[in-house]
Amino acid sequence: MSLVVIGLVLSSALWALRTEDRPPRTSSSSAGPSGSTVVLPEEKVPLVTGDETIHEIFIRAGCVVCHQIPGIPEAKGRVGPPLALGSTGKRRLGDPAYRGKARTVHEYVIESVLEPDRFVVPGYPSRTMPAWYGSKLSALALEKIARYLEQQTGDDGE
Repeated sequence: MSLVVIGLVLSSALWALRTEDRPPRTSSSSAGPSGSTVVLPEEKVPLVTGDETIHEIFIRAGCVVCHQIPGIPEAKGRVGPPLALGSTGKRRLGDPAYRGKARTVHEYVIESVLEPDRFVVPGYPSRTMPAWYGSKLSALALEKIARYLEQQTGDDGE
């Protein structure tokens, strides 16, 4: 049963990523490292309440489409940076280009979802992560994401 649900969620994510009915984006700043552009329209991403497991949160929110996330096998994206923030978070906070207000990795994760253009990891395009994600995640879901990611030190971190 859970495989059917995962299959449906992945199908929905792929459907949201289709490009045929959208005008082409011409800005190279929205292209991923491979040159492809990913656009997730807000109406295609369901509200995530936080009652879901962390695995379900990442799947339903569409994080797996753009990011590699340790412990989440479906997360093989390459448009956004890997999310092993237990290893990379402090380095990002200390980056001279960082202009955010977060003081901890936990705060950085939340800030990165709510205000994604505060800091863009070098080597990744700006204005790619949708600014509306904060409106699709409950406070509980965002807390679960931050708690999970600040502990990840997997090899798939940057």
